Amino acid sequence: MASLNNALVRQLLEGRYIAAFGTHSPDGSIHMVSVWYWFDGSNIYVATSSRSRKARNIQFRPQASIMIDSRDPAASSGVNIAGEAKTLSGALAAEKRERVHRKYLSASALADPAVGPIFSAFDDVVIQITPATVIAWDMRTIDGQFFGGAMGRNPSYLLPLLR
Repeated sequence: MASLNNALVRQLLEGRYIAAFGTHSPDGSIHMVSVWYWFDGSNIYVATSSRSRKARNIQFRPQASIMIDSRDPAASSGVNIAGEAKTLSGALAAEKRERVHRKYLSASALADPAVGPIFSAFDDVVIQITPATVIAWDMRTIDGQFFGGAMGRNPSYLLPLLR
């Protein structure tokens, strides 16, 4: 188990990656969706619409998981964080939503009346995840421990990912 203070975990939480976000649906299935996120040093925030499946699922069962993967075949690393989730609205949500949007959208996009206000209107709530478990992985470490460095010495072993 890792911690939020682990250097790799911090790099992934503070970096601009696309995360996979999972919640429990009322029918027992897992709802998984790609999201933008922002980390304030303690909690993770995901801006969304109150009408989204993920927001409705949090009302049903206030737990969520978020997985951030570097998507780099040569040095794949990632973190999976699970914990309590709650929906924020109003002024508190607006502040967190702006932080999420500023992380992924340029200043010119936010200032464009056809972009910034649309994102703000659509994302009327923010889901806050309070981490309970943190699991991290680093393919370079796994390569050294289990493959004797073979993957690093032979980059052609890993096929390129589609983008």
